[in-house]
Amino acid sequence: MGGTRARRLSKALLAVGVAAVLGLTACTSGGGDGGAAKGKDSTGSPSGQAAPKPPAKITLDPASGAADVSPAVPAKVTVADGKIETLTLTNPTGKQVVGALSPDGTSWTIGEPLGYGKTYTWAGTAKGTDGKTAPITGSFTTVTPARQVDASLNVGDGKTYGVGMPIAITFDRDVTDKAAVQKALTVNTSVPTEGAWAWLSDRQVHWRPKTYWQPGTQVNLVAHLYGTSFGDGKYGAEDRTANFTIGRSQIVQGNTQTHRLVIIRDGAQVADYPASYGLDSDPGRVTNSGTHVVMSKSDTYSMSNPKYHYENVVVPWAVRISNNGEFIHGYAPSIPNQGKKNVSHGCANLSPANAKAYFDTAMTGDPVEITGSTNQLGPKDGDYYDWALTWDQWLAKSA
Repeated sequence: MGGTRARRLSKALLAVGVAAVLGLTACTSGGGDGGAAKGKDSTGSPSGQAAPKPPAKITLDPASGAADVSPAVPAKVTVADGKIETLTLTNPTGKQVVGALSPDGTSWTIGEPLGYGKTYTWAGTAKGTDGKTAPITGSFTTVTPARQVDASLNVGDGKTYGVGMPIAITFDRDVTDKAAVQKALTVNTSVPTEGAWAWLSDRQVHWRPKTYWQPGTQVNLVAHLYGTSFGDGKYGAEDRTANFTIGRSQIVQGNTQTHRLVIIRDGAQVADYPASYGLDSDPGRVTNSGTHVVMSKSDTYSMSNPKYHYENVVVPWAVRISNNGEFIHGYAPSIPNQGKKNVSHGCANLSPANAKAYFDTAMTGDPVEITGSTNQLGPKDGDYYDWALTWDQWLAKSA
């Protein structure tokens, strides 16, 4: 009985051993469906080794070899899969352009405008995530303008203007590409203000709000003209900026038929003066109806008009309201007609005392609304006929 039990136990152990060997063979075999390759991970790399890291990828903007580049373009270098180690951008004389490296070291951007008609050269290195250093090289050339166009503003830093003040930019050459120039112009306001640019000529563009400015508005004008194409090979000479304030609301209302001039300040009437406007029977002397704008003022002003045979007539307290010779001013000889009859050559005549009272309150940009005459203010009457146009007419002049 003991011998038979021993033989049976030996056969059982042998069967278990064979099964274990077969099982081990199945687990380590490279054949069969779904079997993993011996000694490799799921990425195909040898077991325990990471995939190779990529080298630095360098991008130049503008691209190397680019020509006719605007000097206002923010030239930069960017690196993917790596970081910038050293970098310079130099002009033809070797002077380095001011620039800054991003906090993460992956980009470098210039910090000053470039010059016209110059070749700029990149030189530096970048280290990739693969640990290898790659050179940064290349160059580009900025455009050489056929002509440079300068601009002047009618507003200035720290100034205060009336609620009808338009912003006017005047160029010293004709602008062909008005759309490109207009895109370079920005008006920022401290309170929401709907407004638009309008081209009143090939050399002048104005911005005005849809309705009068809100008193107290802070205005920032930025004209990024340098590097901007004006068309026909012309480019802007330099940028222009201005920061100014809109003051109290004062609106002058003149009626040529009632012969009165009324002052409305912050919504309340503060004065009502008798006046004499331009002679109604002579189209050359009629005071134009429409919204004028105070442009300047002088304690005294010498007036001449050869067509009407007078020269160097000095009048006191003259407030200019258009470039066609219209003023509000003092004139003692017409006092008998003031409030009764129009006898002037286009100006609004007040007594010297009333003219002084008004003069002291007048501010550049104040609207002067004239009604009652047969002539209408328009393009023939100088720079500031902005408010003579409807809003739709104004928008139609935008580029």
